Amino acid sequence: MKWVSLTLNIGVIRKSVQNAGSLVKIFVVSMMTTLAIFLLIGIGGIMQSHATNSPVNTVKGLMASVSNQFIVDILGMEVPHLQQESMRFTFSQKNIFQFMFRFLTSVDPTDKKSLMTKELPGMSIGNTTMLRPGIVTNPSEPEHLTPPGSVFTQEPTQVQPTTAPIPTPAPSAKPAPVPITGGNVAFIYQTHSSESFLPEIKDKGITDPDQAHDPDKNITMVGDRLSKGLEKAGIGTVHSSEYYPKSVKNFNYNFSYKYSLNTLKEAFAANPKLNFYFDIHRDSLPRNKTTVTIDGKDYAQLYFIVGGDNAKWKQNEGFANQIHQLINSQMPGISKGVYAKSGKHVDGLYNQNFSPNLAVIEIGGPENTLEECYRTADLLAKAISQVILKAEKVDAQAASPTPSGDKK
Repeated sequence: MKWVSLTLNIGVIRKSVQNAGSLVKIFVVSMMTTLAIFLLIGIGGIMQSHATNSPVNTVKGLMASVSNQFIVDILGMEVPHLQQESMRFTFSQKNIFQFMFRFLTSVDPTDKKSLMTKELPGMSIGNTTMLRPGIVTNPSEPEHLTPPGSVFTQEPTQVQPTTAPIPTPAPSAKPAPVPITGGNVAFIYQTHSSESFLPEIKDKGITDPDQAHDPDKNITMVGDRLSKGLEKAGIGTVHSSEYYPKSVKNFNYNFSYKYSLNTLKEAFAANPKLNFYFDIHRDSLPRNKTTVTIDGKDYAQLYFIVGGDNAKWKQNEGFANQIHQLINSQMPGISKGVYAKSGKHVDGLYNQNFSPNLAVIEIGGPENTLEECYRTADLLAKAISQVILKAEKVDAQAASPTPSGDKK
């Protein structure tokens, strides 16, 4: 007869229990640490919002800046079907190192300009925070760098070189439409009026995007196109094509917003009904970050900029967001979003304290063509006109007197 003997190894059981206890402790500590981090971030965001009244560097902006690809990569860690080549996009050693380096130093190791802009006064691109995301496949933040002073030594070929002379209409031509708004209510201008496009000035041998500035072919031509589009939609519009490097004595690029503020004041003095203002710019990013192809046609993409140092920035953001939402509902991919910008070496107001209805809009980049920018300006004119006409209608209804005998 065989006896079965059982041996109980108390040491192994004790070790297993200890290991399990350690795992539970690690789990609890990790959970509590994560909770503490989220609480600190939340409290910090609330305190910053109340202390600075600025949209820049808020938790809202941080979360809005998370790309769709990041979310896909997170899900891909648990869902095998989503694990693709794109996993390297977020979680490779290279990308993690670049993120940590940029987080600690504010210097992008893939962009040498980011180091220069931290050290050279006047070249800082400022702090940028996304407020409203765009529906795009090429996400990026707006970028603007101060051009070298040599680009302003060129003289324009005529007093107002940015638009061709308007010919006198033939007798049979249709008269200009009477503005639905009952007067001039929109004003378009260009603070950085020299910003140009490389394809349009290639005959001058300019190939460096930082040198893409010209006294004749520049962003004021896009502003003029937008102005004509608004007028066609029945919006009374005034357009300033002033070229500040020529019109301002001892011109200093860093004072550009002071010059355009004078333009705003003069325009309002001459047209008291002005209520909507649009400062048109060109971005500094490469073509793959400023262009979208829709139905076989290339369009220059645009950004809406909100001054983070403006105490009433929420009003300007609300106005810009109306246009952003409308244009993206009509043609997804055109608007890359609404961004707040501020910084030590940039103008954090953008003159938006002048009016809550002042929008700073960047259209295209140095590698776009005028034709691509014109296509976008036409779409932008339709969206802006709808926003203005809606606002005018609301104001008219609010101003209309209540008929006698009616009670509210």
